[in-house]
Amino acid sequence: GVMEKLGLGPEVLLRENPRLIYARLTGFGQTGTYAKSAGHDINYLALSGVLSKLGRKDENPYAPINLLADFAGGGVMCALGIVTALYERNRSGKGQIIDASMVEGVAYLSSFLWKSQNLGLWNRPRGENLLDSGAPYYDTYKTSDGKFMAVGAIEPQFYEQLIKGLGLDSDKLPSQLSFSDWPEMKKKFASIFAQKTQAEWCSIFDGTDACVTPVLSFDDVALHQHNKQRSSFIKNDQEEISPRPAPLLSRTPAVPSLKRDPFIGEHTEEILLEYGFTKQEISELCSGKVVEISKPKANL
Repeated sequence: GVMEKLGLGPEVLLRENPRLIYARLTGFGQTGTYAKSAGHDINYLALSGVLSKLGRKDENPYAPINLLADFAGGGVMCALGIVTALYERNRSGKGQIIDASMVEGVAYLSSFLWKSQNLGLWNRPRGENLLDSGAPYYDTYKTSDGKFMAVGAIEPQFYEQLIKGLGLDSDKLPSQLSFSDWPEMKKKFASIFAQKTQAEWCSIFDGTDACVTPVLSFDDVALHQHNKQRSSFIKNDQEEISPRPAPLLSRTPAVPSLKRDPFIGEHTEEILLEYGFTKQEISELCSGKVVEISKPKANL
């Protein structure tokens, strides 16, 4: 209802321009019991059912920062809705309203979890399944220097290379899919990984298909040879590192800005002037707290 209070609701604007695509991104959606309730990523994740699947055995469910509901189920799915509506407008010539709910977005994003329930991937309690830290060959392990290695050797041929790299004999180990042996195998893997540094494990597994990779920190990620070769991370004029825009388009790749991120409200006046607002109108919008203006101050 925020935009309606400003007289800028979708019904008003669509009357002015029937081709307009109006996206509304909220946590719980535009209707329903929780529609006007406050919430955050963890709440939307909880209501979607996905949070119940996240977490280790005998531990509480945990939310992976705020990536799933806010950004994936919210921002990305909303952007996809906008692109879809733009494509549809080419045929109908009409715009429409997009009701992007983060609850529904992250639920739809997790369709794989729903559709694979009868495949045996998720029929055990949380933290005891193939992809949720239950399997010894799909988890992270601490190295002797306090860093970590990520292991994802699901397929038998990859698992065999993992076993070889760890210096074990597969003929003397239980079956890869022996659920009852998973806890003991995790202890064995953990003990072995703890005997070498991350760099030493990289020298063993790099160039193999064991699906073993280093868990890189933000400080290390731009220095890794693979990321350097692809220029996956960039520096701005303040020497701050961030990811390069993705995915990479062959003909019209994004040209990233190497300038520092703007302050909130830094360009408000400039943009409004460009769109024909007078300085008096901008001042009124600012005093009414409709917009925010914040000019950066020189460090003298």
